[in-house]
Amino acid sequence: MKKYAIILAAGKGTRMKTELPKCAYPLLRKPMIAYIVENIHHTHIIDDIIVVVGHKAQVIKDILGDTVKYAFQEEQLGTGHAVMVAEPLVTDLDGASVILPGDMPLVDTATIEKAFQEHKDRRHDLTLVTTKVDDPTGYGRIVRNESGYLEEIVEHHEASYSQQTINEINTGIYIVDNHLLFAALKQINNNNLKKEYYLTDIIKICKESNHVIGTYFLKEAYRAMGVNDLYALSIAEARLRLNINRELMLRGVAMINPETITIGDNVQIEENVTIHPNTYITGNSVIKKGAQIGPNTEIHESKIGERVICRHSLVYNSIIHEDTTVGPFAHLRDGAEIGPKNRIGNFVEVKKSSTGFNTKASHLAYIGDATIGKNVNFGCGAITVNYDGKHKYQTIVGDDVFIGCNVNMIAPIEIEEGSLIAAGSTLTQNVPKNSLAIARAYQVNKENYIKLHRSKEKKENE
Repeated sequence: MKKYAIILAAGKGTRMKTELPKCAYPLLRKPMIAYIVENIHHTHIIDDIIVVVGHKAQVIKDILGDTVKYAFQEEQLGTGHAVMVAEPLVTDLDGASVILPGDMPLVDTATIEKAFQEHKDRRHDLTLVTTKVDDPTGYGRIVRNESGYLEEIVEHHEASYSQQTINEINTGIYIVDNHLLFAALKQINNNNLKKEYYLTDIIKICKESNHVIGTYFLKEAYRAMGVNDLYALSIAEARLRLNINRELMLRGVAMINPETITIGDNVQIEENVTIHPNTYITGNSVIKKGAQIGPNTEIHESKIGERVICRHSLVYNSIIHEDTTVGPFAHLRDGAEIGPKNRIGNFVEVKKSSTGFNTKASHLAYIGDATIGKNVNFGCGAITVNYDGKHKYQTIVGDDVFIGCNVNMIAPIEIEEGSLIAAGSTLTQNVPKNSLAIARAYQVNKENYIKLHRSKEKKENE
């Protein structure tokens, strides 16, 4: 029997006050629906994931690609209707489906696995995941009978005064046997204040037909937190950040003021790494042991080698090899690869370039579209002039080259190994190996010029 996951992601999310579909909003630079899909995949018990899309469906499809199947809800007529449109993709009616909202990014793999196990062990036809919260405003209330069994779910806006005091809520996560699910959905109606088809109505239908209905109680209530506005998004992100940082610290990663540090859930950090305040590490970044990152540093989709020190810098889509120092105020981007034992200093930008062993650019340099050898020195103000307004051109610098201050290397150009470039030069031609290149105007000193000039001015003004 196949197991399905049906994720409801068709809503507009009007309370977000922007055009982006609610489920596409990012937490730690990753869309919230991506967290849900990844956690479902990690259960290894779900055969097919079906995402119900509607408002700006293509945005969701661009995020998830072909990792899931899609059902389209043309009109948003309620949660029950959303599940109805997924029926053609549920081909095994002898199986079961977990249904969950697409705006619940903190629900984890363990919750889904345990709820499915409860459904199986207790032989439920329908299992509802519930939890208790301090403030149940806006949530459907779980109404139980005197024996403690589920009686019904009452939506907040339709609950009586006494029912509104109930703090056990419907999380919006259901596990239902497929044949029962779609049979019950055919019987629900929209006779309610919102004129919508509520998925919760299948509870009453299943009870009336004497099916076995049970609940799975979720102890960690925050896991079921729905994100309906930007404030809730910030709370969810803070909780996710706390969970990630706690896990990393327990594995031997030191964090100074961890409440100011943001680490994405796909980031890999080895032990004996120290992360300083106001640091952001996101994407599929990898930080190797012994590295020191921050303060005030942002790293995205990058690999940082052992014992690297990176302070007050931006590193995007780049690689920094071992024993290298970066910063303060350096910017590495677009495929930069910095070799071992390098020094990339303050206000140095490296873009789409590679450097060899023991190369240094200590301050105020730009290295773009370049291949740099080992033991190269970039003086202060050295620049690879790589752009003519239409095209980018390559600069090649061989091993053991010394480049003086304020040197412009106008690409395409090659400086061969062992050469020395005089400060202030603007190079327009290749430099042979072991050469001294000087490309600057001769200095002319006009002695006593200022004294004579001032004397002439004085006479003219008399």
